[in-house]
Amino acid sequence: MLPHRAVYDPEHRDLRDTVRRFAQAEIAPHFSRWESAGLVDRDYWTRGGAAGLLCPQVPEAYGGAGGDFRFNAVVIEELWYAGYAGPGADFSVHSDVCCGYLLSFGTEAQKRTWLPRMVSGRTVCAIAMTEPGTGSDLQGVRTRAVRDGDHYVVDGQKTFISNGQHCDLVIAVVRTGGEGSAGMSLLLIETDRPGFRRGRNLDKLGHLSADTSEMFFDGVRVPVANLLGEEGRAMAHLMGELPQERLTIALQSIAAAQKAFDLTCVYAHGRKTFGKAVAEYQNTRYKLADLKADLAVGWAFIDQCLARHVAGQLSSQDASTAKLWCSEMQGRVVDQCVQLHGGYGFMREYEICRLYADARVQRIYGGTSEIMRELIARSL
Repeated sequence: MLPHRAVYDPEHRDLRDTVRRFAQAEIAPHFSRWESAGLVDRDYWTRGGAAGLLCPQVPEAYGGAGGDFRFNAVVIEELWYAGYAGPGADFSVHSDVCCGYLLSFGTEAQKRTWLPRMVSGRTVCAIAMTEPGTGSDLQGVRTRAVRDGDHYVVDGQKTFISNGQHCDLVIAVVRTGGEGSAGMSLLLIETDRPGFRRGRNLDKLGHLSADTSEMFFDGVRVPVANLLGEEGRAMAHLMGELPQERLTIALQSIAAAQKAFDLTCVYAHGRKTFGKAVAEYQNTRYKLADLKADLAVGWAFIDQCLARHVAGQLSSQDASTAKLWCSEMQGRVVDQCVQLHGGYGFMREYEICRLYADARVQRIYGGTSEIMRELIARSL
């Protein structure tokens, strides 16, 4: 990771050391088993809470540390640089996405009920947007919530839901009205309600330890008090929070790309072919120089965006640019790093192979690269 970044203060550097110790003590000994099992242990979440790594931006009044998003960014960077990619092992969906919705749109009762539990890890949160027939175009959401007295009755299906096997609370995008964005709302749905059912833990190319699931809602009765924000305003609420989600993905991508680059530099200096280290060949040096330049540009823009976000000034266009650049750059970096490893780069026992597989989805979730380009183009 880059030293002496002006965007951070000494207290953020102290947290960075804490996260590194946590990764070595609480993740490294178990990670291979989690990858094979397809999910982390449930008590990993409470251990993360005890270490102060969950939802550090939550105010002290709700059990949090009262930090700004830079604290979240440190946790993201360190866990992804450590190589433990995926929402199951890095807390991002829970801390950096779901928590933001409760802080921004939750009622006082909702905040007092859920935020302390999310900070401690007693409650794991997921957000359910995607459906089998609806990806980036959220206006196609079909999961319906029909008002029945002081309850909504929810019927529908979601897929590709991170934290799907472990979650206790789901922020669900549902249709409470007619077609289009004006008919969509957000509901807090507890997973122990009758009619809620988890589907299978999906078999993925990468992020193997991150549980990613289908969800089914069959006549789930949810109190009207569980409405998050205003009825019919889901799209506006989503648009307000998506910049932070996209900055989160950009942070993940650049930290993982830096890890791949650093691993490859070590490998290239140690691996010998035709009597000399791979790093001694001009082609290798020039390739590594290009990757270093890409990373330097990415970190500079990431730090600009992080500072703007903390100041409440991060635009949708800048967040989309960060997500597009960093995820696409990650793809270029890990691909070249695998190439420089030769045949060993294709073996899963080598970390670079896993980093390659884990990188691919970064250009898809949180809005595809194509959607990012469309959003950026609208501002031209």
